[in-house]
Amino acid sequence: MARVRDSIFAGRELVERLARQSPARLAVTAFLGVCGLFTVLLLMPWATASGERAQFVDALFTAISAVCVTGLTVVDTGTYWSAWGLVVILLAIKVGGFGVMTLASILGLAVSRRIGLTQRMLTASETKTDKLGEVGSLVRVVIITSTSLELLIALMLFPRFLVLQETVGEAAWHAIFYGISAFNNAGFVPTPEGLMPHTGDWFLCLPIILGVFVGSLGFPVILNVLSSRKKAGRGRYWSRWSLHTKLTIATSAVLVLVGWVLMALMEWNNPRTFGDLSFDDKLLASLFASVMPRSGGFSTVDVAEMRESSWLITDALMFVGGGSASTAGGIKVSTLAVMLLAIVAEARGDRDIEAYGRRIPRDTLRLSIAVVFVGATAVLVSSLVLLEITGESLDIVLFEVISAFATCGLSTGLSQNLPDAGKYVLCALMFVGRTGTMTFAAALALRDRRRIVRFPEERPIIG
Repeated sequence: MARVRDSIFAGRELVERLARQSPARLAVTAFLGVCGLFTVLLLMPWATASGERAQFVDALFTAISAVCVTGLTVVDTGTYWSAWGLVVILLAIKVGGFGVMTLASILGLAVSRRIGLTQRMLTASETKTDKLGEVGSLVRVVIITSTSLELLIALMLFPRFLVLQETVGEAAWHAIFYGISAFNNAGFVPTPEGLMPHTGDWFLCLPIILGVFVGSLGFPVILNVLSSRKKAGRGRYWSRWSLHTKLTIATSAVLVLVGWVLMALMEWNNPRTFGDLSFDDKLLASLFASVMPRSGGFSTVDVAEMRESSWLITDALMFVGGGSASTAGGIKVSTLAVMLLAIVAEARGDRDIEAYGRRIPRDTLRLSIAVVFVGATAVLVSSLVLLEITGESLDIVLFEVISAFATCGLSTGLSQNLPDAGKYVLCALMFVGRTGTMTFAAALALRDRRRIVRFPEERPIIG
């Protein structure tokens, strides 16, 4: 008993020391621990439908994919895992959806009964909250808000599953699973056929589209919109939106609209995807294909049968991803928005980057460039490694790599055919995609070095 107590105290001291010295390292360590825990659970014999222990690499890949809310799979989720295994996957999605910094804050609260100043600053950076005193309550609000939205999506789906002649228990289970998976942009499906038999089902696909889109906006946007409705008068609440909220919603809407049009143009007459569908079903299928690359990962058609031009469009959408501090991956839409605004300002000859009556600091642009460069480097290196491991063509490998990095989950089928070495590469990429850019951006945002002596200015030739 004394040894157990000593071990607990030693572990608590280690966590508190990490929280003081390197909160980002604590967040990554906590996330690694969660991935390890769910890997162990999926290795249990009762987690598989056959009752046999899963291979380590398959359990690890599935656990990381679920915790990182990616959706890539190396085994068929609906047939390989038992009902208990699916519950484990669902719990992993739920925990992973809270985000790295939020998860670290929960751990800090549980261990030390408080959140330190440094940890508050990193969490505030991740959730884009300016008031450090509200971070502790924000964690609770995030849990309550996300759970409420997941249940709302499930309630919208439940009647449709009943109409599809499922029992009450099956309909409730599928509604809850899709509700949590959709809002957290996870892309996991509990049935072997997934959503492909329901390509033109508006009552089933539309709630999933809404869940993925809202989940991809991010908690700062959701909470800002909800609080603005309470504080502002009728029809004026949008004026209280923050610049981040306006940029995220506007850029997200434009990306969905552009993706909708392009996917419809590319796949409208493709007999292997949209070609045999009715006009209304084609509109729904193209909208679905436009929203899912935000990190949703669901598909109503076989992605492997899409045209290569559609893959390229999907690559671009996946790389951008969703909003900051959201369940989506990618470099984030606010990063893209800042870089586009900087290009416009430079083309006009403006010294300041401006949007919606606000001036964006130059250090935000530098941070955006750094995030894009790190993301592009991760995709490049991983693509080179997988090209050597698999011998597949670049378009297929690049699609899978970007899907893993952006924690999207769309796949051409390469993941299930990878050798173990390739699976480990995607495992590392999913983890880096979920935690790397986030902690990297937070670390850079807090690193503000003041210099008394500055070198003379000289401009190099650009372009």
